[in-house]
Amino acid sequence: MLQWTKITHKGDGMLQKYLLIFFVSMVPLIELRGSIVMAVGMDLDYFTALTVSVLGNMLPVPIIYFFARKVLVWGADKKYIGKFFRFCLEKGERGGQKLVAKAGRGGLFVALMLFVGIPIPGTGAWTGTLAASFLNMGIKATAAAVSLGVIMAGIIMGIASTGVFSVIGL
Repeated sequence: MLQWTKITHKGDGMLQKYLLIFFVSMVPLIELRGSIVMAVGMDLDYFTALTVSVLGNMLPVPIIYFFARKVLVWGADKKYIGKFFRFCLEKGERGGQKLVAKAGRGGLFVALMLFVGIPIPGTGAWTGTLAASFLNMGIKATAAAVSLGVIMAGIIMGIASTGVFSVIGL
């Protein structure tokens, strides 16, 4: 309760800033990677911003896992949306195949965590969850691996955004 009071009574729009990074972290392609950079740029408390961004990035995971593939299959043959939906299906299938090829079925959890956790374009929670749904990984294992990966990406982006890499010469 103390943190909530602190955020809402500062008078400088802190709640709005945290809501903005929460919603930005839900957007495909931008996800937590973009919201952490925004939070650092807005001089928000890093650990609060990381928590808010992780929650926002994870919120769509069950929806993606259970419904995205079905919606994509449904729309793949539609006139205006078919090309994009087929692209998404192919990307999910390729992502799943890459994970299995690199890790085998036994190392899939770690592979998915690393796939989501290394912050490069196209490897976030959305793509990782879609790939896991193609592999029938199970929602619990998927949510755990994606959560750990999202946290890892948040830490990497936080370090990169605050300039620690430039300080140590990387």
